[in-house]
Amino acid sequence: MTSDKNIFSNLLRPLLIAIALLAGSASLASAQEVTLKMHQFLPANANAPKLVLDVWAERVEKDSSGRIKIDHYPSMQLGGRPPELVDQVVNGVADIIWTVVGYTPGRFPSTEVFELPFMMKDVGALSCAFWNMFEKHMKETEFADMHILGTWVHGPGVFHTEDPVEEIADLKGMKIRGGSRVVNQLLEQVGATPVGMPVPAVPESLSKGVINGTTIPWEVTTSLKVPDLVENHTEFEGSALYTLTFIMAMNKEKYNSLPADLQAIIDKHSGLEFSVFAGRTQSGQDGPARQLAVDNGNNIITLGKDKVAEWQQTVQPIYQRWIEDMNEKGLDGAGLVAEARARQDSCLAQLSQ
Repeated sequence: MTSDKNIFSNLLRPLLIAIALLAGSASLASAQEVTLKMHQFLPANANAPKLVLDVWAERVEKDSSGRIKIDHYPSMQLGGRPPELVDQVVNGVADIIWTVVGYTPGRFPSTEVFELPFMMKDVGALSCAFWNMFEKHMKETEFADMHILGTWVHGPGVFHTEDPVEEIADLKGMKIRGGSRVVNQLLEQVGATPVGMPVPAVPESLSKGVINGTTIPWEVTTSLKVPDLVENHTEFEGSALYTLTFIMAMNKEKYNSLPADLQAIIDKHSGLEFSVFAGRTQSGQDGPARQLAVDNGNNIITLGKDKVAEWQQTVQPIYQRWIEDMNEKGLDGAGLVAEARARQDSCLAQLSQ
């Protein structure tokens, strides 16, 4: 009998040790700490990094009780150029990136629907529509090789130029910076010479005369000191000439490697609500930035509704060309336009409640 007990004990001991080791491993995994490298193209004190990205990071760190640490690398400190950020997050050079989708023209064609001229009615509603359409159309297709944390747009795009722009004809011959393929098409349609470049290159390009002006929203002008480089600014009453799309993305393997509880914390602070917050937060800085230009004595031209209607008529052909381009890529261009408009209206109604 004793011999049987010893045999049973000898057989049971390795099993108990294995169970203990597994329990210890599970406990260790649940307490895992991780440091994530977040990389982006603007200075750390610019509005989007300071008021959106850092706020997101702080919330994630706090909710994880410090188990997630996020190291923020602004101004491309991990190397490369802004158009390389997408590949950096796919390849794991950075764990998290924030970038302008248009810096990689043609790579994410569906997103361009939100950048079409005069598409945006409300920054929060269009950011909401972007997230909804991302989940439906883009998550498993165009963005399948990364884990998207947020999708949003900036406030109304504005002209900032050396010479005043009061009429469409005033742009003829001007070299104007554009931030995406669609914006460059818009510039060409109104007679300007589009010059594509990431936004950090704008100050030097203006000071050296490489460009005569730029298209950016008001909020970006402060960190780039644009009101010190040009004196004229043209905005559109009640309308957004254009907007650009942004994504905040995480390396898919890094996200999948996290324990479920840490994934849940990242998910909690990402998605639809975060996207609306990000778009509204960025555009919320348009007013203070505009006031700095006013205080600087700059010339601010606000085109009224009659003038806006002229611009809308002039740029209308861009829609048909874009729809045909999407159709050639196997996408339903007209359907994307109709859905973007309908979803923006639906989101606007929801956000207004």
